Amino acid sequence: MIISEDNNEKIINKNQNLAPKKQDFDMSYERNIRPKNFKDYIGQESLKKTLKISIEASKKRSLPLDHLLLYGPPGLGKTTLATIIANEMNVEIKITSAPSLERPRDIIGILMGLKGGEILFIDEIHRLSKVAEEILYPAMEDFYIDLTTGKSQTVKTMRVPVPKFTLIGATTKAGALSGPLRDRFGIIHRLEFYKDEELKEVILRSAKILDIQINDEAALEIAKRSRLTPRIANRLVKRASDWALVKHNGVITLDVAKEALDGLNIDNLGLDNTDRELLNVIAQKYKGGPVGIETLAVAIGEDVATVEDVYEPYLIQSGLLERTLRGRKITNNGLKHIGIKQNNNQMSLF
Repeated sequence: MIISEDNNEKIINKNQNLAPKKQDFDMSYERNIRPKNFKDYIGQESLKKTLKISIEASKKRSLPLDHLLLYGPPGLGKTTLATIIANEMNVEIKITSAPSLERPRDIIGILMGLKGGEILFIDEIHRLSKVAEEILYPAMEDFYIDLTTGKSQTVKTMRVPVPKFTLIGATTKAGALSGPLRDRFGIIHRLEFYKDEELKEVILRSAKILDIQINDEAALEIAKRSRLTPRIANRLVKRASDWALVKHNGVITLDVAKEALDGLNIDNLGLDNTDRELLNVIAQKYKGGPVGIETLAVAIGEDVATVEDVYEPYLIQSGLLERTLRGRKITNNGLKHIGIKQNNNQMSLF
């Protein structure tokens, strides 16, 4: 499999001020942390089972896999799944993102350069421009694109075939996709949040690859504070490793993990300072809510998209926040977590 994508590693290599061991660690982390096949991909068992059947059927028919839409909160492994699918299909994959396909020639150039059976992965596909979508419609459905030549009265339209390919789209906002685009995906799957035990296995696997010493208790503690998300779990185990290396003997024990995570202001539910500020603003400034998302974003100094995509999903999943037609409200569990109790609609600290 060949992965084609923008790569900044050459720029990184030019940074002579970076200590060799630190540089090697970071590059090894980025290159090796992602699983290459379903066997090493932890979690999403139902999705993996379905994908394996679809892939096997496509290979037996000697046809490309149906277009696939993966959606769910960020950090759950959508890009990783796309590269695994390419490996399992034994085809190449080209990786891009919707914001980089602003002009018609951007998407046309990629489509014209595809090879038969190749996978095109578009991240943040809900951000595709209308023009790019319209170019994709016939390419996805009938494998051709319409090109125009000439000017004014001499304009001509040519129908140009493109090789049969598989489009894999990834999005955190499936509802933001237009109906015509969504309907052209033959396979649509949602990635679910991970369980603590699954994240523990992710952490132990990553630690083994990166030669990080960690015990099971420490791995589970990090998992519990990882917001049900593998990307965050891998980031936290790296930070805990830094902490252990500098302040201890390099081994991440349960006590070291707690010390490191507390030092990062990540509490026992995985909430950071911004999460707690969001809950406190709703509880104290807006009397528990409801409060509109735009108002809430301004109050904590974040943009609306960040609040909706990064903070809300986990807070709602954890039962600390609820979304209503009138706005966001903090739940009783949310109040308890930040140390506020409510008596007769009055808020007070424990």
